[in-house]
Amino acid sequence: MAEKLTFRYDKIGDILYIGNCKPYPEQESEEIGDEIVARLNPDSGEIENLEILFFSQRFLNTDLLELPIIANLRLAAS
Repeated sequence: MAEKLTFRYDKIGDILYIGNCKPYPEQESEEIGDEIVARLNPDSGEIENLEILFFSQRFLNTDLLELPIIANLRLAAS
């Protein structure tokens, strides 16, 4: 069963963490955009976590943040 999507913000590092599982050592890392790091499942290649660096700085000149990913969102089972 998939975990719920979580968001955690690190104020000191100015990093937004988005994930559907806890990070683990076997995950592969890949920079997929301007200071955006994807943590990938080593077997399936699916994105399990995202790290958006300099998160608050991205909104100084715009109010839109686009990520270079496609998402398939659905309600979590209660």
